[in-house]
Formats: sequence, structure tokens, C-alpha cells
Amino acid sequence: MTSKDNSKAALIDSLNGLLADTFALYVKTKNFHWHVRGPQFHDLHLLFDAQAAEVFGLTDLIAERVRKLGGTTLTSIGAIGAKATIKDEDDTSLDAMAMVKALFDDNTAYVATLKATKELAGEAGDNATDGVIDDWTDQAEQRAWFLREIIA
Repeated sequence: MTSKDNSKAALIDSLNGLLADTFALYVKTKNFHWHVRGPQFHDLHLLFDAQAAEVFGLTDLIAERVRKLGGTTLTSIGAIGAKATIKDEDDTSLDAMAMVKALFDDNTAYVATLKATKELAGEAGDNATDGVIDDWTDQAEQRAWFLREIIA
């Protein structure tokens, strides 16, 4: 395997990790949308729903980048769980601010994952992935910003 092949394989693996985290972030955000309670219910319910829709919209784009690079994507919930770094949250009794804080932390970590994947795209000479990740990063930074301002 050449250095370029190794770089491409590392990028595909990173994109699949990003895809797993995208699904995990989507499910967690949707979970909080369904279970949020308290005085800010209305606003948070709508915010979480909008953020979940934005995150879900990335899944196909990321998977198609993997396929365009000649790789295979995640095939099951088990495969997602095995690659995801964003942790599940099954406690439906969390208060609203704990939900906001968890999603802020997860979106901030997601930005770091995007930046690491962008670096690998550069090493692999994949200009298309390198460029599109900028848009995905901007979206994630905006989600984190909105959440951070609620916590402040």
C-alpha cells in the first residue's frame, strides 16, 4: 500500500467515525427534543428539533463522501455504536439545562472530530472533502454557540 492509499484509508475510517458520531448526535438531540421539560420547554423543544434535523441532514452527505472515495459505509446500528465516540444518554429525567450542557459538549467534540477529519482530507489530497467540512464545521459551531448562550 502506498502512502496515498494509507492516507485515503485513514480518511475513509475517519469519515465513518464522523458518520457514527453524526447518527449518535442526531439520536441524542432527538431524545432531548422528546423528553425536555420545564419553563423553557417550548423554546428548547423547537431548538432541539431544528438541530436534530440539521444533524440528520449530514448523514447522507458524509456516507456519500465515503462511497465517492471507494469505501464502504456503516451498515447497522451495531456498526454505528462500535464507531461512535458520542455517548448515549438514556436518562429521560435529566433537567433541561443538563440536556443543553450535554449537547453543547457533544457539538464541541464534534467540531474537533470535523477538524481532525479535515486534516486527513488534506493529507489524502481530497479537496472536495476538505472543502465541504468547512460548511459542516460552521454548522456545528453555530449549534454549539446557541447552546452555550443558553447556559451562560
